Amino acid sequence: MPMLSSGLVIAGAYADKVRRTLFAQMRDYVKQDKTWAQRVAYAAAQLNRFLYTILVEQLKIDKGDVVRVRIEYEIDEAAKEIKWKWDTLQLEAFRRIPQNQVDALVKQFIARAAEVSTAVVAYSLKKLGETFDGDIVYTVTLDDKEVGAVVIMPVNENLAILKVGAVIEPTPAIFEKAKLEIPAGQDLESVLKNALSTVMQVAKHVSYDEALKIVNAIRSKVAAKPMEAIEVEEEEES
Repeated sequence: MPMLSSGLVIAGAYADKVRRTLFAQMRDYVKQDKTWAQRVAYAAAQLNRFLYTILVEQLKIDKGDVVRVRIEYEIDEAAKEIKWKWDTLQLEAFRRIPQNQVDALVKQFIARAAEVSTAVVAYSLKKLGETFDGDIVYTVTLDDKEVGAVVIMPVNENLAILKVGAVIEPTPAIFEKAKLEIPAGQDLESVLKNALSTVMQVAKHVSYDEALKIVNAIRSKVAAKPMEAIEVEEEEES
């Protein structure tokens, strides 16, 4: 059974390493059928969403800490799916956290892996400004940290258009053009937050660099300072 191993990598770069490793292992399938590229990207996003819950939300890992991820998976060629063997997940975090604490959290969340790996994400929004033609640009935050940006075209009090958006956490993704219907009694920002929260289900899952490029292209529309890239420096396997 194939296994994904991230090697030793800084925590700020594990998501991109997971994605690149899985694509490398699945390259023959991706070359044969473009559908596989979408399925591989989605599987990587599922795993990254799950890892974010443990590493960032639960263990409060810093970006400079080092982690290593190992997990087996099955390839369903008929359904064109990658199925993670959640009970094989081995997660190591290298900082002053007892390994038994990490193991206990992994065991606790494996029981809800299917739910956690596709769970909604509690993004918040902050208006950055408006473009010359009336579009609204928001920065997207998660746990008080800027992780993305989105540009909205208001149509009327009941409708807006999400022109483009992107986030880098908990897994890099791009939101493409979509209608946002605004029910009576709700405002645009609450509807937009709900739309972004379904990142696992509706977004296009991409590499870290692709998502960051879109984020900064959006921020440039209102002359906002670019979001800085994470330095990707990996430790060698011992």
